[in-house]
Amino acid sequence: MDVQREDPPPEKLEVGENPPQTLDDSMALTLAGNAILSSRRLHALKQGDLFGVFDQTGDILWGQDIADGLYYRDTRYLSGLIFRLGDQRPVLLSSVVRENNIMLSVNLTNESLQLRDGSRLGHDLLHVLRSRFLWNGSCFERIEIRNFDVKTHDVQCDLRFFADFADLFEARGMKRDHRGESLEPEVDGDTVTLRYKGLDDHLRTTRLRFCPTPKTLSSDRAIFSFTIKPGQKILIHLEIQCDPTEEHPQPPPRAFLEGAVQARRALRRSSSRASAIASSNEAFNEAIRRCICDIYMLVTDKKTGPYPYAGVPWYSTVFGRDGLITALQTLWIDPEIAKGVLQYLAMKQAEKEDPAADAEPGKILHEVRLGEMAELGEVPFRCYYGSIDSTPLFVMLAGEYLDRTGDVGTLSQLWPNITRAIDWIERFGDRDGDGFVEYERRTKEGLANQGWKDSYDSIFHADGTLAVGPIALCEVQAYVYAARRAAANIGRRLGQIAYAAYQDEKAAALRVAFNVKFWNEELGTYVLALDGQKHQCVVRSSNAGHVLLTDIAPVERVECVVRTLMRRDSFSGWGIRTIPEGEARYNPMAYHNGSVWPHDNALIAMGFARHGYRAEAARIFEALNDAALYSDLRRLPELFCGFTRSRAEGPVRYPVACSPQAWAAATLPALLQAVLGLQYDPGNVAVQFLRPTLPQSIDELTLFNLAVGGENLTVRLVRVGREVAINVVERSRSIRMQIIN
Repeated sequence: MDVQREDPPPEKLEVGENPPQTLDDSMALTLAGNAILSSRRLHALKQGDLFGVFDQTGDILWGQDIADGLYYRDTRYLSGLIFRLGDQRPVLLSSVVRENNIMLSVNLTNESLQLRDGSRLGHDLLHVLRSRFLWNGSCFERIEIRNFDVKTHDVQCDLRFFADFADLFEARGMKRDHRGESLEPEVDGDTVTLRYKGLDDHLRTTRLRFCPTPKTLSSDRAIFSFTIKPGQKILIHLEIQCDPTEEHPQPPPRAFLEGAVQARRALRRSSSRASAIASSNEAFNEAIRRCICDIYMLVTDKKTGPYPYAGVPWYSTVFGRDGLITALQTLWIDPEIAKGVLQYLAMKQAEKEDPAADAEPGKILHEVRLGEMAELGEVPFRCYYGSIDSTPLFVMLAGEYLDRTGDVGTLSQLWPNITRAIDWIERFGDRDGDGFVEYERRTKEGLANQGWKDSYDSIFHADGTLAVGPIALCEVQAYVYAARRAAANIGRRLGQIAYAAYQDEKAAALRVAFNVKFWNEELGTYVLALDGQKHQCVVRSSNAGHVLLTDIAPVERVECVVRTLMRRDSFSGWGIRTIPEGEARYNPMAYHNGSVWPHDNALIAMGFARHGYRAEAARIFEALNDAALYSDLRRLPELFCGFTRSRAEGPVRYPVACSPQAWAAATLPALLQAVLGLQYDPGNVAVQFLRPTLPQSIDELTLFNLAVGGENLTVRLVRVGREVAINVVERSRSIRMQIIN
């Protein structure tokens, strides 16, 4: 099962086996409690299906409680990598992932060293620069060592390595009764090959190549000896290939240089599709650049187009809900992401019932996994459909994509998938025929809760007792309403007039029933859910804010929802809590019951703006923008704790939050669109600003490459008193800019 999404793992994990006896204590880190573990700063890189989690020194530490590693297709292909000068790990000076997310750079120096000739090298005389990036299934590293002493020194350094080939779910803490076979390592010249034959009969291979050829090379250690003159520097190159296919690969130095160039070019190609953003606030500029770079780092090119993987480390794969929401958030800057998501999910749409996978005909998937445990059925996520909202979100996104682009051709191709998704809503989603879509897992291995808040305790009653299914979530009904309206609009564009009329009729009926069954006058908002007995879960929650993404709520109730969400018990100062203070299961440190999730707030703010509450959307923008400024690398994490904001303090970190996370990375762009009232009219080739506002922290904003109908527009927005002036800086042919008040 998806451990973190149902019940997030604690910071202290029980993982792995004891390392082989050939490894010493420098490889298998021994921790006293969690103190050292929690103080470590980790760096993540991702490219395609490969991602890495590294210690701040650039090492991969192996041992109980640690999940560092180089992961490929849900398997850890390298679980230990330690660099040493002499017999010591060097001292950290600094480490950072560069702004474009391609390169990890680590600066180190030496402690006082006893050299081989018996002399002693003083501290801080050797500088070590480790540069690392990922490309095409390989991890490339260059280690540069420079002598700043006035004397020549004979220096020895080594790299120790280990591969356990643990399945990603093992690395996260799951135990297995049986594992495959680790084959005998092969050492040949400058190369070490490590192999593992899984119980799924899949041979997984890690190949390490060194340059220059080490003085001594064994199955777990490469030793180098150098004579370094004053001011001289020496280079060591390492290439780690996962399941290598090349018969005669390039030498590591050349592979490093060419790979770095190709990785940068690929990122520029993909990110060049996006609208660029620049403002008078340099801190915001840093945060928004990180957002864009994170989005395109997480985007993986599929045959069907770009698909944003959910996040690093545990969600570096396809998730239906995450991809759909990320595509919705980024639709204004790059609709190709939405197109790629729609086409991939259409290809994977369920064709038959499979209770083990929670699959039913027409349903849109939740998650894809490629590791050994998924292949063997030890976890149900090989191609898993346990998501109640992915299917209506799929149709909803299709409608938004058409409104954004006017791409009738793509929608015509997707039409059979759209109608099958609507059929699933009617046949399987609405289990009891009451007009609402409910969920209940088909087997005990599946996810107990199947909305975006999928912790085991996230759906409950006012007294804290857990709701018993089938459960109908409030926001899912709004998604279904929007899906039916979208299907109707798409149908009309494709000439399916009768089908469109039927969907409009069903949407109207749902709107009436929803406002009868889900509204609670005493709460002043929509309830969290209905349980299996159709009893209200009389709980205030952020879920009600998602309802405003649609027009299912009447005007007077929209105002009540907005007011409830912006009260002090709900709005922490850093954003809207998942569950407000005062509810039975409120806990600001809980995964879904009191924390603040950036993407949750982005969707709520988009709903606020849809109904004209731009000032409230701007407050959310300012809160999340400020949170990004306190975050490492200006990067919004998956979530943070929901404690009330304190003066001169940042948000309280949630210890195992994924970072980067796709829908968190897309939060600031989505919030910006909301406060600007930015929308597109492809039929008239126009960019529109509906009652635009600028956040208080931004006086001037330039949007480059706003694209619609094959044309482009660049505009500058400037605060003038309480108004916003918009000037066209550059445009092509007949594209128009419109301000709607």
